[in-house]
Amino acid sequence: MDHVLAIDVGGTKMAAAVVDEAGAMAGRTQVPTSGDDGESLFTTLAGVVDGVVAGTSEELVGVGVGIGGPMAKGGVTVSPLNILGWRAFPLLARLREHTGLPVWIDNDAKALALGEGWLGAAVGVDDYLAMVVSTGVGGGVVLDGQLLDGEGGNAGHIGHVIVVPGGRLCGCGAHGCLEAEASGLRVLDAMMRGTGAAVEAAANKVIHTVVCQEIARAALDFGGPEAVVTGERVELLWRQSLWETIGGGTSEVMRGVVARQALGLGGRN
Repeated sequence: MDHVLAIDVGGTKMAAAVVDEAGAMAGRTQVPTSGDDGESLFTTLAGVVDGVVAGTSEELVGVGVGIGGPMAKGGVTVSPLNILGWRAFPLLARLREHTGLPVWIDNDAKALALGEGWLGAAVGVDDYLAMVVSTGVGGGVVLDGQLLDGEGGNAGHIGHVIVVPGGRLCGCGAHGCLEAEASGLRVLDAMMRGTGAAVEAAANKVIHTVVCQEIARAALDFGGPEAVVTGERVELLWRQSLWETIGGGTSEVMRGVVARQALGLGGRN
């Protein structure tokens, strides 16, 4: 049975593990994302990789990496918005050189989409949107059983659909992106503004009013997917039930924004 090194690079953590063909994971190691520049960030990642490789007796056949976008197609260079030290960083070549193994890199939410379709909440579903809601907000789209890639490999980057015109400043430079309004850090910020019942009320307001409704609106106009997968949960999003949930149809403005940014601009560097 073949084994690969699986790597997850995020704005707050770097993790790696050995994974087999059945999806079983072993030797998982995680450290905080740290480093002041591209080289020190890579040193942190290399330390995680070396620790996992040293701890396994399995022969590894390749390396798979999930990381936030945007990136050049195929992950040749990466520029994750939540890791400021990496701008057009040649991660693929550096990991290939460091490990001596073939390396594949893709957006972390697209990797989530593939994983959920393989062994998770979207098994047997042909059309769905997988979403990462963490330091940032990312999306991976599967249509007719095929992962949507886009011209530049960045299709599905739904976190940068503008949901609040003139809203909070996002790391991408725009205002009011879904990521700026409803990421994990945004929820944490709302929670930190109060104590006790106020914390719960603030979190519920952000999660239900902003996260759920905006994700529902975006997903509905994304083409009516059978499901939206967020982490380990799957919510069935039939058009009629969504219509009732959000109190009516979505605007033509939102429809155009999703079409242009998530499918159009999201597929370009």
